[in-house]
Formats: sequence, structure tokens, C-alpha cells
Amino acid sequence: MRKIIVGAMVSMDGVMQAPGGPTEDPTQGFKFGGWVMPYFEQEFGEEVDRLFSEKFDLLLGRKTYEIFAAYWPYYDEDARDGGIAKHFNEVKKYAVSRSGAVDTSWQGSVLLRDVADVKRLKQEDGPNLVTQGSTELVHALLANDLVDEMTLFTVPVVLGGGKKLFADGSAPHSYKLTRSRISSNGLVIAHYERGGEIKIGDTALDKPSKAEEARRERMKREG
Repeated sequence: MRKIIVGAMVSMDGVMQAPGGPTEDPTQGFKFGGWVMPYFEQEFGEEVDRLFSEKFDLLLGRKTYEIFAAYWPYYDEDARDGGIAKHFNEVKKYAVSRSGAVDTSWQGSVLLRDVADVKRLKQEDGPNLVTQGSTELVHALLANDLVDEMTLFTVPVVLGGGKKLFADGSAPHSYKLTRSRISSNGLVIAHYERGGEIKIGDTALDKPSKAEEARRERMKREG
């Protein structure tokens, strides 16, 4: 069985839209495309390399697949930082598209039509499946309880709006922090592996006050 690892660059308010440049995804009036790039320095690059250091296949939503397919095959693999291009061009790419309206001519690309296809793929033997971007796909993976690990690059900016990593409806789970790193410019890189059920506690007084009893009754009425 394969693991699904979500790799995501997120702002402090959870936005992951268009980290790489202004033309990447300006939909819904997003004005801050490229917000990650000023924070791309040594620690960032080392941790990106680490994310892709083991054998992997890419698992991408249609829009992110199209961004990658229009970029990485044309990137100079002999450049100083061209190793990631070489990886992406060589590995298998799974593009998930409900409509099927995607050009999978990029070498090693395979079309998947829905989350059911992803579930079947996860059950097979093979390298880990690593996502990048792909907001809608990640929402579906989380909702269907398919995510095993997450590597989050949290950038110290608040963007105020945009496509976010998490949406309501994710399967509830705890996660264990297995490694972390903070760069000199405030970027926080954290790797999480799936834990168990969510644990809860209670700070309530042994005997609630009358004010607390009234507050609880009000909450019941307010739904």
C-alpha cells in the first residue's frame, strides 16, 4: 500500500493559492501570486529536496497538473537548481480530473477520474504519492481519510483570502509532529504523520456556576 503525503506551502491564514508567481492562479481575483518566493532560501530548498528525496509519484489536481506540465518539461535540468525538474519529468504523474479534459502528453502522465481511482491506486504497491498545490484534490483526500502524512511550509504572511489548505469536512484525526525546522526568515517547516483519534479534555468546574448554567441554556437555544 502506498502512502499519500500532502506537501503544501501555506500562509499563516491557511492560503495555498499561487505560491510561485502572479500568473500561476489569479482566479477569484487573487492578487498576491508569488508570495512564497521571497522566502525561498537555503533551508527552504533543503526541505523541498528532502520531501522528494525518497521514491515518489506525483498526485495532482487538474489545474496544478496543467501548471506543472507547462513549466517543468521546459526547465533547464542542467541549471544549479534543476534537480527537481529532472525528478518531476522522470516520475509518474497522476492527474485527477472529473471531466477528463486534461492533456496528459507530459511524459509519464496518467489520468484519474475521481477519488475512487485514487483509493484504488493507494492500495497498489509503489512509491509514495506526493501532492503539490491541488487544493480541491487535497480537500477530497482529507474528507475521504486518505492522507497519511503532511509536510507544511508555513510562510509568515497573512493574505486575507484565497484558496485554503483545509476546508470543512476533513476526517477528524490527530497528527504527530515528527520533524520541524525554522528558517532565518521565519519560515516554519513541519512534517506530520498520522496519529490516532482526537483526544479532548474539559476545564469545567466540578459544579457549574449559575452564570455558566445560564450560558449553556442560551447556547442550546442558539443552536
